[in-house]
Amino acid sequence: MDTRFKLQFTANKNGQLLRDAISHQGISKRGLTSIKYNGGNILVNGIEKTVRHVLNEGDEITIIFPPEETSDGLIVEHGHLSVVYEDDALLIIEKPPFMNTIPSREHPTGSVANLVSGYFLQKGIHSTVHIVTRLDHNTSGLVCIAKHSHIHHLMGLQQKRGQINKQYEAIVHGTVELDEQQIIAPIGRSETSIIERVVRSDGQYSHTDAKVVKRGFSIDGEPLTHVRLKLHTGRTHQIRVHMAHIGHPLVGDDLYGGSKRLLNRQALHCVFLEMLHPLTNETLAFSSEILEPMKKLINN
Repeated sequence: MDTRFKLQFTANKNGQLLRDAISHQGISKRGLTSIKYNGGNILVNGIEKTVRHVLNEGDEITIIFPPEETSDGLIVEHGHLSVVYEDDALLIIEKPPFMNTIPSREHPTGSVANLVSGYFLQKGIHSTVHIVTRLDHNTSGLVCIAKHSHIHHLMGLQQKRGQINKQYEAIVHGTVELDEQQIIAPIGRSETSIIERVVRSDGQYSHTDAKVVKRGFSIDGEPLTHVRLKLHTGRTHQIRVHMAHIGHPLVGDDLYGGSKRLLNRQALHCVFLEMLHPLTNETLAFSSEILEPMKKLINN
């Protein structure tokens, strides 16, 4: 059985070059080259054609992408995945805390990518793992995964256009006075750490919206605030850096000035993802509740 990923569409006008019709489907030049030379096919009405073929309105075009295999060096693992949504293009899961999204040299196993590769193998999905939205090791919540490199490419275009709406909830130290605020502060690498990021004038443009959900609660006399945050850019550690920058580091985030006395990881959860389906343009929206340790702090 041919398990290669296929994209089918109908020509909508006479005289258009097949190359141009393919380009309008969001297929990159690199993707087209891979189709031509790495085991893909381009069919018009079931017959293989070159990209110079002239189309007639109503022609049925099928793009067959080259087969994908698991990435070299990615260890296949089997374990529990909390699946929120799945179709032929996308997989949305809930990531627990204390799990990497992708493996590293120091931690080659136990990541989302390791488990998804096993999930794909079990379900007969012939693809490598394409992470669209990544979360830090200690951050929990929704993660989007593409099932094919072309889908990953289309989702990447959405990210560049700001069409993926990512929202988080966090518990931070202190009382955040403003009900709503925009935090626009450039983020770059720290000069003293390969991990830490800082606000610096020569950093990359970074924009976070912060809205207070609940304030005025405290634990052992320490005031805390529950905030909801929307990312307009996706810099490394962006929420953590921005909240520390305004004087309210995340609870549990000792890298950026928070304390682990109340929680042993940063109190941050991706609660909402909204995007356009890469093939149908349908709006997809997914929600996730914060986990019990965070709830306990808020409701204490």
